[in-house]
Amino acid sequence: MELTGKKSIIFVEEQFNDQEFWYPYYRLLEAGSDVVICGSGRTSVFTGKAGTQVTADTDASTLNASDYDLLIIPGGFAPDFMRRSKEMVSFVSEMNLKNKIIASICHGGWMLVSAKILKNKKATSFFAIKDDMVNAGANWVDESVVVDSNLITSRTPDDLPAFMRTIIGKFKA
Repeated sequence: MELTGKKSIIFVEEQFNDQEFWYPYYRLLEAGSDVVICGSGRTSVFTGKAGTQVTADTDASTLNASDYDLLIIPGGFAPDFMRRSKEMVSFVSEMNLKNKIIASICHGGWMLVSAKILKNKKATSFFAIKDDMVNAGANWVDESVVVDSNLITSRTPDDLPAFMRTIIGKFKA
């Protein structure tokens, strides 16, 4: 129970990558973390690209970064909807200012771009948003998982085991 006493939040929006949501969700629960699912507030039920549905526990307008240890941003097309929510983007910025762990995978990097937290950071993402990440100031690399201070990034669902091992390991360090 490596994460007992730790509070994690996972963002969700329409067209999330089902694997990139569910794998971290269950792995965090297995590790003992209290996990909160947060949506934009536009609705409370969100459908993934593969058709699974997730009901948000809360929406971003209620969040305070001081209450959480970790934020996970799954990919799919959901981050394009997430970044339209000023509250979700502000929460990412607030987590970064407090040096809390922010973990994004695949297209989740779009939220890091919108939160303006990539300048001079080493990061990765799905290759299709590499230009967005680089234009936001990231030193983009093609690696399965990248850690730069409080930021943990990965590329695709194939990287999920390394992504979650790294996230959980960060709390042990």
